Amino acid sequence: QVQLVESGGGSVQAGGSLRLSCAASYMPTRSCMGWFRQAPGKGREGIAGINTDSDRTYYADSVKGRFTISRDNAKSTLYLQMNNVKPEDGAMYYCAADNLSRFSTCSRPGDFRARGQGTQVTVSS
Repeated sequence: QVQLVESGGGSVQAGGSLRLSCAASYMPTRSCMGWFRQAPGKGREGIAGINTDSDRTYYADSVKGRFTISRDNAKSTLYLQMNNVKPEDGAMYYCAADNLSRFSTCSRPGDFRARGQGTQVTVSS
């Protein structure tokens, strides 16, 4: 199973930007990759997904227009560009991956089977 390691989390003021990275031990072919987050006392929220060829993306309504997911298959790295962050974006962010055959639209990253350990994002108002 692919190993995933997130980085790039930290503290940011509301309205600011942050870029998360996820280094994969290898980039699975025909895969979905994505990000989900979980805040204390809240459920898991899948926020963005992308397929192998980067021609299909998914965004939760809560981040649409502010966050951008991308992947560099040659570098085996997944990214999440977070712009105009809000206090409610504060959470632990996790990178995840699964087979494209299980999630053809890559729209449920919270259910992907391979997951990293997470990186914390704190947003101050």
